[in-house]
Amino acid sequence: MTQHTVTGNRDEQDEQMNESASRPPVAIIANDHEWSSRSIKSILTASGYAVLITYTGRKTLEQALSTGADLVLVDRDLPDMTGTEVCQALRGDPCFSASTPILMTSSGNGSRSERLKALAAGAWDYLPLPFDSEELLLRLDSYVRAKLNFDRVAEEGMIDPISGLYNLRGLMRRARELGSDAYRHGRALACIALAPNFDPRGDSTLSKDNAPLWDAVKHLAEILRKSGRVSDAIGRMRLGDFVVLAASTDSARALMVAERLKEAAEAGPGAVEELTLAVGYDAVSDFRVAGIQPAALLAGATAALRQSQQAGNGIAIRRFSGDRDTARALQPKD
Repeated sequence: MTQHTVTGNRDEQDEQMNESASRPPVAIIANDHEWSSRSIKSILTASGYAVLITYTGRKTLEQALSTGADLVLVDRDLPDMTGTEVCQALRGDPCFSASTPILMTSSGNGSRSERLKALAAGAWDYLPLPFDSEELLLRLDSYVRAKLNFDRVAEEGMIDPISGLYNLRGLMRRARELGSDAYRHGRALACIALAPNFDPRGDSTLSKDNAPLWDAVKHLAEILRKSGRVSDAIGRMRLGDFVVLAASTDSARALMVAERLKEAAEAGPGAVEELTLAVGYDAVSDFRVAGIQPAALLAGATAALRQSQQAGNGIAIRRFSGDRDTARALQPKD
């Protein structure tokens, strides 16, 4: 990532940091050398950071994912994992924000190959110890400010922070864009809705305390990010409900997409044990002729998804075939 240039005095930096967040930025220091971790902590604490110290890679992953850290400083070598492995694990987890800076620290300059390996794993910078405290703070403030600004835009915008995909507002906007293009060119348009097949009357809290749903949502988000086409709009509507708006996709192709995603989620690499998906879809071969709004496809796919969920072990993938006026009650609102 390109390093940001910071100018101005320390008071100006503090003022900007305070304006960017309503709480102190949270930093995790992953270092099993007591002197180094305490030294870095004293620098950050004096600058207004809330600091957590971890001594192993496993604990670092746990804290980074549960605290919503704004900054992670990980040493090159931890007792159970390398710093590069920690970077790779965090960057590969959909619940860890891509905007969160990870910086690698090292007792020496490190070789060129080590620095390149760290950057390739997702570290934003490679910092040899010891370092100048003022320079360190200027770098960190720059990185954290960028992260907080991104979070603010995402919160006000169209990105779901849990999955990294579109939220409902983003989905509705993209639905209008895809619908406009399909209408202009007389193309097909489809919507596929899918969700983990859990009892809807059970625990619906999306948190790590509800491990089955949490793991399923993380896994499904990763499958959709890897499998989606650039032309598709993919997002999470609520809890474990995901939607794929597929451009130039008729009913037959929508069924093929649904089958492919279901197979990848249930039996592909990293599949969650005993996970099954309920899937519903709706499609038109010519959006101009269909004479409907894009949101009607979301409503139809959602209605078919609910039918699939209610069927239990019945038909796992259902096409919407009901009355659109009835389905409108399920239509999402942005």
